[in-house]
Amino acid sequence: MTSTLQALHFKLLTQATGQSTIRACDREIDRQYDIVPSVVCSMCCLFGLIYCFFGYRCFKAIMFLTGLMFGSIVIFMLCYKERVLDTQLSMEASVGIGLGIGILCGLVTMLVRSVGLFMVGLLLGLLVAVSTLLVLEQFYHPRTMWVPIGLLLGAGMFFAVLTLQWQRFFTVLSTAVFGSAIITVTVDYFIEIFLLVQYIYERIKVSPVRPMCWYSWVILGLWPVLTALGVLVQFKITAEGYSHTEVIISRRRRRVQLMRIRQREAKRKQRRQRRSYQEQAYRRKPNPVRRYDGDVLSPSYIQSFRDRQAGCSSSGGAQTMVDVDYDCGSTVPLTSSAPAVRV
Repeated sequence: MTSTLQALHFKLLTQATGQSTIRACDREIDRQYDIVPSVVCSMCCLFGLIYCFFGYRCFKAIMFLTGLMFGSIVIFMLCYKERVLDTQLSMEASVGIGLGIGILCGLVTMLVRSVGLFMVGLLLGLLVAVSTLLVLEQFYHPRTMWVPIGLLLGAGMFFAVLTLQWQRFFTVLSTAVFGSAIITVTVDYFIEIFLLVQYIYERIKVSPVRPMCWYSWVILGLWPVLTALGVLVQFKITAEGYSHTEVIISRRRRRVQLMRIRQREAKRKQRRQRRSYQEQAYRRKPNPVRRYDGDVLSPSYIQSFRDRQAGCSSSGGAQTMVDVDYDCGSTVPLTSSAPAVRV
């Protein structure tokens, strides 16, 4: 009897929720847009377009934004929902702390490539798990919250490992999926003020079933369409002929080439210095002319030669001039050390 009453109560509850949902779908949505959420959604739509169609091309920027988003959201939720040092932080303080730590996380994911790829794969796994929950809700409603938690964690870790293994393909896929999801959320805000986001949040919390309106399904259909279009555009246009690993290798090659060029220039300078030093040493120290004792004429020999020339000139009448102003370089006699004697 008790089970019958519970079943009847569940049917009446579903019928009531269905009638209210139908009325809510027929009723026009009261759209009152605030300035700050509208500006934030417009900026997110722009980032979603960059993610979806230029994700792999802007590899470093995507790594930074992914780390910034994860760090900011997690720290903001912890600071805003939990008490820090027995004090409840305000909204502004939580936002400031979240942005500061998010920037640090973004720098880490940008500079350390493996961490950035892991976060990109984790993001892809979470989005795949959310889409799986949406499809699963049409056939089976989980009774416990451990089902979505296990699905989120398992899919996130699985795709993170796959992204580390096949980096190019899963990076393109993750950026296309996440960019199209951001565009879908912004469209949902401007059309039905986050009703689709609220429905997804209820599926993660395992709340009672609440059917969606037909225009929510139309908005949700933009997600796979934009994902397929983003993957196609990236593989065929924006990411064609580009690789993040080649960029790193090319930078290393440039550094190696610069080092080689500098080494060559240093060697050339050393060679030039050696040559100039050798030339200067050659000019400063010429080869000395070696002289021997036989090359020096003694004064006695010169005097005897003069006497002979004088005798010949007096006898023959011919005058011969001999230059005796020759620098003998030594006063040492050639044959003997005795003084010269006239004959």
